[in-house]
Amino acid sequence: MKTEPAADAAPRRPARSQRRPHKKYNRREALAGYLFISPWIIGFLVFMLGAMVYSLVISFSRYNLATNVAKPAGTTNYALLFDDPKVAASLANTLFYAVMAVPLEICVALGLALLLNQVGRGAGFFRTVYYLPKMTPSVATAAVFLLLLNGNTGAINQALRFFGITGPQWLIDPAWVKPSIVLMTLWGVSGTMVIFLAALKSVPKDLYEVAALDGAGPVRQFFSITVPMISGAIFFNVIVLTIAALQVFDQAYLLFWRDQTSTSPEASLFYGIYLFQQAFREFNFGFASAMAWVLFVLILLISLLQVRIGNKFVYYEGEKR
Repeated sequence: MKTEPAADAAPRRPARSQRRPHKKYNRREALAGYLFISPWIIGFLVFMLGAMVYSLVISFSRYNLATNVAKPAGTTNYALLFDDPKVAASLANTLFYAVMAVPLEICVALGLALLLNQVGRGAGFFRTVYYLPKMTPSVATAAVFLLLLNGNTGAINQALRFFGITGPQWLIDPAWVKPSIVLMTLWGVSGTMVIFLAALKSVPKDLYEVAALDGAGPVRQFFSITVPMISGAIFFNVIVLTIAALQVFDQAYLLFWRDQTSTSPEASLFYGIYLFQQAFREFNFGFASAMAWVLFVLILLISLLQVRIGNKFVYYEGEKR
């Protein structure tokens, strides 16, 4: 006679043979991921990690380049950071530049991506043309912008003069120094544009069709469909561009600091520029290393804050909220 199982009996666990394929798949997926990123991991361990640890060591010492000897100095270098007015001024310039540049880069890159997303025939040609400025070397770009931003004979001021507007002295007036660097930065915004374009291509067309049937116009569709669906790309670009803006160096150096004999405006003294001067002109490597680690901690804190705030506004497909 068969007995009925108890109603409160515990459910049977699946056999091991049934669970193994899922685990094997996860292991293979993880292994493939590590293999793909292994060149970066190897490069980081060989070329960067050792240099980072060594810079942390000499940030607590007085390093003599001639004798290659580092004498312990405790936290003296970090204390000197608070006594040097140029450190505070360069950090303020850098933060101001980041606040100005990052939103403009996001808006310009997204606008270009929206235009390219509407192109039918010849889309590949226009994408190539828009991406070419990213391939231009920084030195060549700086040479072009030195001509464009010349306060007297520059093409930008000549165009403004045609409309009856007196253009500013971009490279001399402290109020226009940072906007001139932002303009040069926008020249290479096509890398961000490509990421936005890929995100726009992944937005389902059905959503726009349904929204159009409900009477939603282009503006409503953009803010209700496009922005939420590409919010992950926006979030990623904001973090990457912020990190890059806090490390700005080549644009300011090529426009204002390439000539050691010239006097450059203090508004163009960014944190990376002053760090470079301390390390490779004053040969104060201990102080420069301390500056580098302060910048590392600052970028880390800002990135963590962005992640904490940004995750509340990012839509991940398939995630329940």
